[in-house]
Amino acid sequence: MLRRHFLQTAAAALGLGALARGSIAAEGTFEVTRSKAEWKAMLTSLEYRVMREEGTERAFSSPLNDEKRAGMFHCKGCDLALYSSQHKYDSGTGWPSFSQAQSNAVETKADRTLFMVRTECHCRRCGSHLGHIFDDGPQPTGKRHCINGVSLTFQAA
Repeated sequence: MLRRHFLQTAAAALGLGALARGSIAAEGTFEVTRSKAEWKAMLTSLEYRVMREEGTERAFSSPLNDEKRAGMFHCKGCDLALYSSQHKYDSGTGWPSFSQAQSNAVETKADRTLFMVRTECHCRRCGSHLGHIFDDGPQPTGKRHCINGVSLTFQAA
């Protein structure tokens, strides 16, 4: 049991969340669907691992973490507008963080990996994994949407 915990923790720390969980992107019926081959053709290996296998990019590796211009952050998988720059803030975690998502943009599910329960969020239109939502964000929401930058594209206003 201790060995499994160590391997899961190490895999998560290295951004190999799919190995830590053995899971895939959100299941269900989505407006935008693609085959595994189509997803692999349109995404880099890192984007695929994060978006389709619920992996995690390394902290401080995304240029979007430092993006400060006005605009909108979209899902890389289907171009749905997810997060406004008005709700972006520097959480110090190394991942783009937002206090809230656009209305009807993300869905959530329980993530019970690594011996804890977290709230995983994914694009409601294509099911791509985005990141996790925590209860340590700024007011008025008190939420921190900790999002993998590789799951996003940015469109300046």
